[in-house]
Amino acid sequence: MSSPLRILVAKCTPETAAKLAALGRQTFHETFAADNTPTDMDAYLAATFGPEQQLSELQDPNVIFLLAQMQQELVGYAMLRLKSDLGLESGKPVDNRLEIARLYVREDWVGTGLGATLMRRTLEEARVHKCRTVVLGVWERNTRAIGFYQRFGFKEIGQHAFTLGSDVQTDLILRKGL
Repeated sequence: MSSPLRILVAKCTPETAAKLAALGRQTFHETFAADNTPTDMDAYLAATFGPEQQLSELQDPNVIFLLAQMQQELVGYAMLRLKSDLGLESGKPVDNRLEIARLYVREDWVGTGLGATLMRRTLEEARVHKCRTVVLGVWERNTRAIGFYQRFGFKEIGQHAFTLGSDVQTDLILRKGL
């Protein structure tokens, strides 16, 4: 008997965009609200997770959303960006690179293996698109996520600034070769 958990590539519809916006706001808030000011969180959530923003991302041919569904309910997702220049010197070729721009699961699903399932599916997607490198940015203070990525073989290759509201934070750039 198969598991009721399904990982699907998102369809580009206003309904999907609205669901992604709600899930994105929820999971980002659950993950980072305790370590950031309400003002900075509100500004970031408003700028990043609205149906219009998600619809625009869904329409981008270099963006892939993987949706984790349990009995028709969204419980996690990954946003993948093909041809990413994250961590590259200016002018270097971006072909064969995939960035994990977001990988989040609802708080009530943390520790269930859903994150690992999404990561395995993300790496499969990278191979399908003939990517040789997968990169991502992770907040330097998010030790749980850093450990998770290290278990999948990601190594630190640099840093970059990440602005959350008015707070400029440091993200580590991690890389994995395929």
